Amino acid sequence: MSSGIKRLFDELRGTSVAVIHPPGADCNVLVDQLRRIGCNVKSLWPCPPSPPAAIDVVFVFVAAERGSEHLWSGVDCEAVVIALVDYENPTVLKGILDLNAQAVINKPFRPTGVLSTLILARASKGYQDRLLLKVTKLEEALRSRREIERAVKLLAERQGLTDIQAYEQIRRQASNKRISVVEVCAAVNSAGSVLDGLWPIDR
Repeated sequence: MSSGIKRLFDELRGTSVAVIHPPGADCNVLVDQLRRIGCNVKSLWPCPPSPPAAIDVVFVFVAAERGSEHLWSGVDCEAVVIALVDYENPTVLKGILDLNAQAVINKPFRPTGVLSTLILARASKGYQDRLLLKVTKLEEALRSRREIERAVKLLAERQGLTDIQAYEQIRRQASNKRISVVEVCAAVNSAGSVLDGLWPIDR
């Protein structure tokens, strides 16, 4: 077994898993297989009003007649979500999408396929989380850039400076106060907004 595959197996051992499914033979097949893999499994039914806490993976049943009507939004769940379905009607498909599920297992459940589904779902969730982190960082960078551009323009207009001179003033102030350029810019913009509210500024 290659080191990469072995690492994937080792990571699954001790994984906290919640199976949200009515008790019965189907549920037992899934729970038993997850325990063979080495996961720590607990069964829940009915579906709790909020995602289970301190859980790495949630297997959740999407009922054919109700879809996600009785379920929480997958956006609120930090765990990997795997949908369990017995039909593929429009209600169920909408429920899978509402759950933001990383994978789907169809009934009747069998031991084969659970491991590969679990590994792929975890990999998909990891990739999705990394993309969201990158998007968040890009949004923060754009907000910071707008804050800086607005402050530079404001300072340049009020003090008769070039944009480069205004930015250098802001940078020196940030260095002297040991805070970030963005924090100084936010203060400049805030002060500018207050002054604009007190009296008209001749442009």
